[in-house]
Amino acid sequence: MSDTGPEKLRFKEIEHKFVLDDQFDLEAFGAALAVLNPTRTTSISVLDTYYLIDGRGGFVIRHRYDEELHHLTLKALAADTEVRDEINLDLGHHAGNQQAQVDAFLRQIGVIWSGSLRKELTVWYFPDIEVVHYHASSDTRAVQCVEFEATHKPSLAEALETVHRYEQATGFDRATRSSRSLPEILFPEFDAHLSKR
Repeated sequence: MSDTGPEKLRFKEIEHKFVLDDQFDLEAFGAALAVLNPTRTTSISVLDTYYLIDGRGGFVIRHRYDEELHHLTLKALAADTEVRDEINLDLGHHAGNQQAQVDAFLRQIGVIWSGSLRKELTVWYFPDIEVVHYHASSDTRAVQCVEFEATHKPSLAEALETVHRYEQATGFDRATRSSRSLPEILFPEFDAHLSKR
């Protein structure tokens, strides 16, 4: 089995993130994506809470609850977020928001830092990629981003080519993408905890 085939990429997130300035033309971006015929588009508000676990320097855990998803996610920490491990556990909506249960569970493991952020996002879904525009904010910082995440991953090369194709179609240059994760961008204390490890 190939090291970069579909099964090996099952738990890999393959994406490019771009941090935007206030001059970004969201209407023109949406029009460029509409020409590519998305299968659907959604706008949604999201609450994400991130956790760092004592003695575990290789990952961050995220709890997400919104109208569509209720996930507990392990995301690898890496110098570059282009390709990294991501494992989602679907908590379902049947019991409502389980934030209190997640907090209690992770406290038993040893949380050394936690931070929450809100996202107002629009997602364009295609057969091979999800394109997301969002405004994300913590208590002290805010950022506007676009992310291109490959969802069809027959190989790493093909997934990255898919990302590149949609970037080009909407006027983005992969040379200007951010290699930092959202917690690194929005939480200065997140970086401080990582540097102590």
